[in-house]
Amino acid sequence: MPGRSTKPSASFGLDRLTTPIGIALLVTDAEGALRALDWEDYEHRMRELLRLHYGAVDLSDRPAPASMRTALSGYFERDLSQLSAIAWRIAGTPFQQKVWNALTHIPSGTTMSYGALAAKIDLPKAIRAVGHANGSNPISVVLPCHRLIGADGSLVKYGGGLARKRWLLRHEGVEV
Repeated sequence: MPGRSTKPSASFGLDRLTTPIGIALLVTDAEGALRALDWEDYEHRMRELLRLHYGAVDLSDRPAPASMRTALSGYFERDLSQLSAIAWRIAGTPFQQKVWNALTHIPSGTTMSYGALAAKIDLPKAIRAVGHANGSNPISVVLPCHRLIGADGSLVKYGGGLARKRWLLRHEGVEV
């Protein structure tokens, strides 16, 4: 019998934003901070990540803050600096949070290998753990997990699909 979560139920708003690579799902808290960003065709994955990070989650249709929608639209219209204007909050293990925060320090237009990120957070042998944490990132694009690539320069794994990863990197000026 599965164990029950002892976490209280979390309530978040759910909004949708049309982008050049599909409908983005924006999950925000009562203060308007972004808690998840994923793709409509990966909604099941997003809900599972939310469950893992927050326990029971109630999602209700609620518009994301206008400033967040404007910043994301600006990013997709080539103003790459707009991502830094988005307020976000994450739940996860201290290690996951360390990895996710480190992602925000990879400048747009650049990539980094999983091994390089592991070294950057002072855990050079934790390459697989960095990969696992990266795969559990609930805030796609804003916490730019798409900027992580294989040691040989190959595009490997992206929760929103490799076609989106390729598009995001090209959009940011990376030749892939």
